[in-house]
Amino acid sequence: MNTASKTVLVLAIEGMSCGHCVTKVTKALSGIPGVEITSVAVGTAHLIVADAAAENASLAALAVAGYPARSASPATSSLKQVGGCCGGASANDEAKTGGGSCCG
Repeated sequence: MNTASKTVLVLAIEGMSCGHCVTKVTKALSGIPGVEITSVAVGTAHLIVADAAAENASLAALAVAGYPARSASPATSSLKQVGGCCGGASANDEAKTGGGSCCG
């Protein structure tokens, strides 16, 4: 990646509730050209992207993996997890209740 054009991208990711979700999100983002993963935790991912195409590819890969995401700054992210591990819903996704969990 050209260091002059790198952009730090913070994503708020819906539907993540456990370590299994973190692994799935990390795998979904791995190998995307122009994307460097700096961290993935429940509800967020921090990336360094080369350009808008890499950002779009990241969002598309997460959507395909079942984890819709949007750009967010760390200070303003409003996603909150409910129900602990395998609760299956974020506070922003009231339609899911327990049964939509990645763990089973």
